[in-house]
Amino acid sequence: MRLILASGSKQRQAIFDMIGLKYDVIASNEEEISNEKNPSDYVKDLSLIKANSVAKKVTKNAIIISADTIIYMNGKIYEKPKTKEEAFLNIKEMSGKLTYAYTGVTIKDLYKNKEVTFSDVCKVYLKKVNDDDIKWYVENEKTILERGIYTIPGKASLFLDRVEGDFYTLVGISPSKIYDELKKMGYKLTDFELR
Repeated sequence: MRLILASGSKQRQAIFDMIGLKYDVIASNEEEISNEKNPSDYVKDLSLIKANSVAKKVTKNAIIISADTIIYMNGKIYEKPKTKEEAFLNIKEMSGKLTYAYTGVTIKDLYKNKEVTFSDVCKVYLKKVNDDDIKWYVENEKTILERGIYTIPGKASLFLDRVEGDFYTLVGISPSKIYDELKKMGYKLTDFELR
């Protein structure tokens, strides 16, 4: 049974590698736009756009799994920063505060013509960080403009106080949540090949 991860994210690929199932990577090339203000609906929208984009590229049956992660705080959705200056201001804004990591996931089953989209959230408490350390982080985290507001795992792990909920929701995709949904769709782990 073919499994496709619809993401170019190295973090998500590392999570899939950790599980050990065989999978292919096909990234979406659609523009990801949602007008949703609710963070849960927002990430679900974006994950669905990715899954549908990849489904158009696939000629044989497969199970496509896509995801999108954002940080949410005080009614604001934080995407990947466009500049290092924006990254600095975002971390400064979040320093010493509670933030929420939302990950939306779509599982598109082309074998059974089924689809499920869901989201998960975890609470992320950040330590109080001074400006010098934020500047150090922004200048030295190579993937700062690729991986979201704070990169965990990565140098932002220094600023992490604690996480309440599924840590992998923060990292980019939760294996246990995917496992639960695949079971509901009638699949067993033995249905998939190992790497």
